[in-house]
Amino acid sequence: MNSDIKNKTHRSTIVQSFLRFTKIEASSGILLLLATGIAIFWANSPWSETYFGIWKTHMTIGFSDFVLSKPLLLWINDGLMALFFFVVGLEIKREIISGELSSLKKAVLPVFAAIGGMVVPAIIYAAFNISEPSAKGWGIPMATDIAFSLGILAMLGTRVPLSLKIFLTALAIADDLGAVIVIALFYSSDISLQNLLLGAIFLVVMLIGNFTGIRNKWFYAMVGIAGLWLAFLLSGVHATVAGILGALTIPARTRIHPEEYSQRIRSLMDKYHEVFNQKSKMPSHEQLSVIATVKENTKNAETPLQSLEHTIHPWITFLVMPIFALANAGIILSPEAIPVATHPVSIGVLLGLLVGKAAGITFFSFIPYKLGFASLPEKIKWAHIVGLGFIAGIGFTMSLFISGLAFRNDEYLLASKIGLLLGSLVSGIIGFVILKISLKPSDE
Repeated sequence: MNSDIKNKTHRSTIVQSFLRFTKIEASSGILLLLATGIAIFWANSPWSETYFGIWKTHMTIGFSDFVLSKPLLLWINDGLMALFFFVVGLEIKREIISGELSSLKKAVLPVFAAIGGMVVPAIIYAAFNISEPSAKGWGIPMATDIAFSLGILAMLGTRVPLSLKIFLTALAIADDLGAVIVIALFYSSDISLQNLLLGAIFLVVMLIGNFTGIRNKWFYAMVGIAGLWLAFLLSGVHATVAGILGALTIPARTRIHPEEYSQRIRSLMDKYHEVFNQKSKMPSHEQLSVIATVKENTKNAETPLQSLEHTIHPWITFLVMPIFALANAGIILSPEAIPVATHPVSIGVLLGLLVGKAAGITFFSFIPYKLGFASLPEKIKWAHIVGLGFIAGIGFTMSLFISGLAFRNDEYLLASKIGLLLGSLVSGIIGFVILKISLKPSDE
């Protein structure tokens, strides 16, 4: 009986944490949309020179002979986005340890769906750009923007089953992992083995810190930023990969077992009531001692991974991602831009997101289902998977990021952004309509 109660309490805690996560991501989608609108307006306003000029402004840090000087845009894309990928890494590790990717049975469907949602869009893009210099952009339509996607689901209200949100989140996180692998393998250049080896040493130091029980966040921050991130930045492997690798070294164990923590807190609360004095307007020395002990036990009952994720995640979603969108989404909408919309890059990205994502996710989900390796989550039907596939065609943040890595040619970059915005917009609308029709009150 007690075991059942504990299991229900644990499941309830996980659900509450997930709901907090989805609310933050959905709100972030609104801010991303606002930042994108401001970027496009600014880029087409009388102050457009200011928009493009500000991101080219060089910022320099360093001392003595060691100096790093980069345009503001690169500090955002290489620096701030490394923090974004760090949080992505924390989410991936959490999902693998205790989430929807924690067991083969749970992971099969979203992982297969994510693979389909990456492979098919890449093939479609390649088909329109084969043997061309623009072929390098095949990774652009592979990504799913979790913030915008969950924002669309939030617009559908309470009729959306929790299982559908969980499936989309697991799919997007598996998709993010695939995107990071693609970035590391195909969008890094001029590799410096010396700096890469130095980065590997710092990574080993962080792993040793984990295994020896070091839980101090400043240890991981100092070694991760001054060591791992900087070494990767200078190595030629994109610095954002350091964010993912660094996140995987963060401890995910508690110092005390949840049951032991519960017993200790109950005992401390009893002690607190024993020394409680209603006449006093301030806590007594004994009460302060109990409070301090509660804080220490609480700190030992949470994992550094979850603590960091809860602390940094709001900063990433409400600050870093909108700044990234503001800096990267500015497109000049002029008559000269119309022919660019028919460029092979634009068509490849647009159809990759619009057709490739939905087709890939639906078909690759059907494979393990048909073979008996997986079943559809509770309250989810195939119409929902199709609608979700279109919503996953909103590639925004990660796709913009890969676009910047793939192209230095302004024409290709503009074409990819136009295809990305059109593909994401149409995919989101179609996905919303399909789910609006297929999600009836009986599905609530």
